[in-house]
This record gives sequence, structure tokens and C-alpha cells, in this order.
Amino acid sequence: MRSLVLLLSLLLTAAPFGLLGEETRQVSLKVISDWLDPSQNLLHIQAVGATSTLHYVWSGLGPPAVLLVATNTPNSTLSVNWSLLISSEPDGALMVLPKESIQFSSALVFTRLFEFDSTNTSDAAAKPPGKSYPPYSLADFSWDNITDSLDPASLSATFRGHPIHDPTGAFASGSLAFRVQAFSRSGRPAQPPRLLHTADTCQLEVDLVGVSPRGNRSLFGLEVATLGHGPDCPSVREQRSIDDEYAPAVFQLDQLLWGSLPSGFMQWRPVAFSQKQGGRESAMPCQASPLYRTLAYLLPQSPIVRAFFGSQNNFCAFNLTFGASTGPGYWDQHYLSWSMLLGVGTPPVDALSSLVLGIVAVALGAPALMLLAGGVFLLLGRKWYSEYQPIN
Repeated sequence: MRSLVLLLSLLLTAAPFGLLGEETRQVSLKVISDWLDPSQNLLHIQAVGATSTLHYVWSGLGPPAVLLVATNTPNSTLSVNWSLLISSEPDGALMVLPKESIQFSSALVFTRLFEFDSTNTSDAAAKPPGKSYPPYSLADFSWDNITDSLDPASLSATFRGHPIHDPTGAFASGSLAFRVQAFSRSGRPAQPPRLLHTADTCQLEVDLVGVSPRGNRSLFGLEVATLGHGPDCPSVREQRSIDDEYAPAVFQLDQLLWGSLPSGFMQWRPVAFSQKQGGRESAMPCQASPLYRTLAYLLPQSPIVRAFFGSQNNFCAFNLTFGASTGPGYWDQHYLSWSMLLGVGTPPVDALSSLVLGIVAVALGAPALMLLAGGVFLLLGRKWYSEYQPIN
């Protein structure tokens, strides 16, 4: 009986949790351009549910950045003042109305692309993981017009860019791309790491393709900045599992939680891939540094973050490093891909696969069957002994 109770408890804890109670949403993607300069634009993803709306505002103005705003009404709207947004004082240029409907808001800014030469580094956990080259500031990148990649059918769009000044020609045949995709319901993509998404999430895939490295065994990394709520930085949690059905050999899920209710989150598996067809043979570790507090003036500035939150903000940052000095790496095919989810509510949780549940059931049920068989054997043995009659 105890084994049965334990199995039922495991099944219940493995079931996916609900988020904001919105199983499906009406999702729209819209490019909002400056009518004086259409090359300057924003991507607005609006996900409308029965009682709430999620607004994702992605921008290539300055470093790539995204605002995430959740409201408690299906009728909230985004307001953009372009003349103010592109000025030196953009405070107030972006608003979600009505303001009193906002339940959560925060932002992510992708500030720098790092490169390290790991040729003479044998320690996979070394920090930094090799000789550091001067980082690429993503505020100094030029991004393709987002309208050209907008795909309403797949609810996706791609920011593809390269440095404005590239004296070494490293990006002559390559690019850094941020592919954004929204979802109207739950599911998971076909390619690893196959993160479980819901209607309350948006996915970002970061691809570095065809860029000439400055070292023979270069590792790359990203600096990510976010807003701290109050005096503290968001928390980072690691979830471990016994199941790797959707991401072979990866038993961990990392989450950044802002902490306010309803909480926003960023979720990713600590793995990147060195080939387009991601699989076990091209999997690279993704290491995240602890979050640290930083001052706004030390970071490349995002106009949309200042436009929405103002100039007085507490920033926290962390670094993601992709790959190790041994094993698969960017040097294989000059390709790197990493994915994450951004959303509001309780982060999606994978249910255990049928294979693992079967193994658990057998493991828990086998002792009970052995006890039952032993009891039957003893009972029959006693009966046989009681019916035995001596000849003499």
C-alpha cells in the first residue's frame, strides 16, 4: 500500500502545473515602425486571453532587448511615442494602458557577445574559460529589418545582425540572430532541447552562424542584464529530473524567477548545440554565472527599457558560456544555437515519460510482489506440513 501511495504522489507531482489559467490565447505579431524612418521598428507580440493580456516588446534599438508586461484585462494596449523614444531622454515613450491593469513587468537586455580562446584550458569549470578577447557590444550591431522575417503563420520573427564596424571581417560571412516565437497553446518544438511551452510563454533562439573565430578553439558567451525588483536580484533555481526523454543526457532545467506575484520567469536547459540538427553528438554545456548587481551606466543602454521604466533602475546581470575546451564546439561547423523561454506565471514542468513511469512502477511494485509471493509460499508450505501423515 505504501508503494502505491508513493507512486500516486510521484504521478501528481510530475503533472504540469497551470500558469495564469489561460490554456489558449489569441496571439498577434505586429511591427511598429517610426513613420519618419521605417528601418527603426519594434516587434510587438500581444497574447490575449479571456481575463489577461501578455505584451512582449522586442527591440533592436541599442542592444537587443525585450519588455514583458502582464495585465489583468484582455483590453490593454501598447502606446509608442517614436519622437520621444529615439531622443536622448526616452522616459515615458512606451506605455501599456491602462497602467493600473499591469500585474507584472520586467525586461531582459542582451548586452555583449563574449569570445574566449580555450586552447590551453584543460579545466572545464575555469572562469573565464580561457583567454578573453575584446567583447562585441551588441549596441554597436546593425540589425536587419524585422519586417522581412515576420512569419504570422509560425508566429515568429528574426533579428539578424552584425557589427557596424567589423575591421577584422569576422562577420563578413556570418551573423548573430535572435529568433522570437510566440505560442497560442501548449506544445514543444521538434528540435532539442524541446522546451515545453504554453500560451503564457515566448521562445527565443539565439544562433551564431558563420562568424570567423579569433582563436582555434573559441568559446562564446552572452551577457544578459535584467531589472532587479527591490534591493535583490532575481533568483536562479536548478530543477533536476531522472528523465531525459526530450533532451538526451540533460537532466537539469534552469530558471530565473523575478519573484513578484504573478512572477515572471526565464527558463532554459543548460545545453547548446554545435550543429543545426541538434542532438547528443553536438550537445555543448551551457554554464551560467551567478547574478551580480551592476550599475546602469556600465551596461549598453536599451532605449525601450528606459522608455518604459525610466532612468532609475536596479540592474542585475549574469553571463552564459557555451561549450567547453573538449568535446563538441563552435569550431566544428562554425555554428552555435541556444534556446530559452520567457513567460509569466508558474514555469512549465515536464511530466515524466511513460518509460520512466513504467520503470518506477516496476521498481516500486516488485518488492510488493515478492512479499506477496513469499506470503503465499509460506501459507502453502504450512498447509502442506499440516496435511503430512507419518507412515508409522
